[in-house]
Amino acid sequence: MIEISLLVQNPVDMPLVRIVDLQKRFGAVHVLKGVSLDVRAGQKVALIGPSGSGKTTLLRCINYLERPSGGHISVAGELIGEKQMGDRYVEMKDREIAAIRARIGMVFQRFNLFPHLTALENITIGPMKVLRRSSAEARAVATELLRKVGLEHKKDSYPDNLSGGQQQRIAIARALAMQPRLMLFDEATSALDPELVGEVLNVMRQLAADGMTMIIVTHEMRFAEEVADRVLFMDDGRVVEEGTPNDIFHHPTQERTRFFLRAVVNKQEYAS
Repeated sequence: MIEISLLVQNPVDMPLVRIVDLQKRFGAVHVLKGVSLDVRAGQKVALIGPSGSGKTTLLRCINYLERPSGGHISVAGELIGEKQMGDRYVEMKDREIAAIRARIGMVFQRFNLFPHLTALENITIGPMKVLRRSSAEARAVATELLRKVGLEHKKDSYPDNLSGGQQQRIAIARALAMQPRLMLFDEATSALDPELVGEVLNVMRQLAADGMTMIIVTHEMRFAEEVADRVLFMDDGRVVEEGTPNDIFHHPTQERTRFFLRAVVNKQEYAS
């Protein structure tokens, strides 16, 4: 068992996110095989790699949508999903997990908007029900977020009347309405038509410029190079290589990384 001293430090000094030896199994399938990662406040970390490498599972473990099979995760100095009782760890109650998860925003491949609610209502429902904000306060915040993502004029529209890019921007605004300390993006543009990708990436660029802490699973290599402070290449449930965008995209040291980049970017000369 890993000592708790690795996980709980002075909050001023510790990373916002600390992952230590994370394991995840689905039956006999070993999906995450000892992933460790520190993310400091304000950092933007991009996770790249082939499908099935464990990237999405890693994100889902961070906010406990998936229960890890081993290892530990802490967010803002608090273990998530478990707590220490003497010399052992016990699982948190659902309400304790929910309280921590409320400060972690996640944007999925699919937009997951409530079809019977307007754009504005989709954004206000979380703050009102979870954070106990008044309707007026929630609406004011939602209106400002709609302006931030360029969709204030769509506040009364239902999801069926919005394009995929607009729906994803609403989903980002909905996550931001919960005032998260951390944003997780799981292939936020993969379900969009190519001409709509840019409008979502522009919102993510602005969040990065504003200093939001972000962990981003993406196949948009040029976006990752532009926005990320660090890039992790994952394969077969492990972090194969990590470094700055310049390190990974222009000077990768692992043949597996070079092979992946050649396959993904085709004629784009990220790696020789």
